[in-house]
Amino acid sequence: MSRPRLVELDVAGVAEDWTALGFAVDGDGRCRVGPTDLLLRGGAGGIEGWALHGAIPADDGIDGVPTAVKPAPDAERSSPAHPNGTVAIDHVVVMTPDTVRTFEAFEAAGFELRAVRDAGTPEQPLRQGFLLTAEAIVEVVGPPEPDDDGPSRLWGITFVVADLDATCALLGAERVSGPRDAVQPGRRIASVRRAAGLTVPVAFMTPRA
Repeated sequence: MSRPRLVELDVAGVAEDWTALGFAVDGDGRCRVGPTDLLLRGGAGGIEGWALHGAIPADDGIDGVPTAVKPAPDAERSSPAHPNGTVAIDHVVVMTPDTVRTFEAFEAAGFELRAVRDAGTPEQPLRQGFLLTAEAIVEVVGPPEPDDDGPSRLWGITFVVADLDATCALLGAERVSGPRDAVQPGRRIASVRRAAGLTVPVAFMTPRA
């Protein structure tokens, strides 16, 4: 089974804010990470949609996530060097009020649900499901039991950087938290603070072993 390709993420964000955080952004507001383009449209609406190759969305996208179908990225095109050390997208987070419904919608669109785990606390339990594109993980997060019938939505992005300590030193403590152990054994993660001005939750992680 071939995995869908993550072609584009449509982000309502200001290019200058991403440039200040060490991303290479061209004059059209395009930030390429690996084969995937982040299209920085301006505004403050978060991640407004995405484009995939090899997926079969419904009329409303994938469980309400606006989804375009586009050709696969050109294998010959290169990603620019990002001053912050970003080399790949690790995962894209999808928030949902109904995890079972969202898992089923992604599977119907051509994704394989690889794992499900329960997390959170007894007061705020969470369920996470993990699906794969060829480029990154799609992490679906929501309650173990449905809490309303609203759509799911793209929420945040975690990037892989070559040297997490160097990235944190470059950006400074006012813009990014200190590295801490990630859920994945042997990996570390640092979160971008609100003071950085991004409209999307962003984190940086060490590479996979």
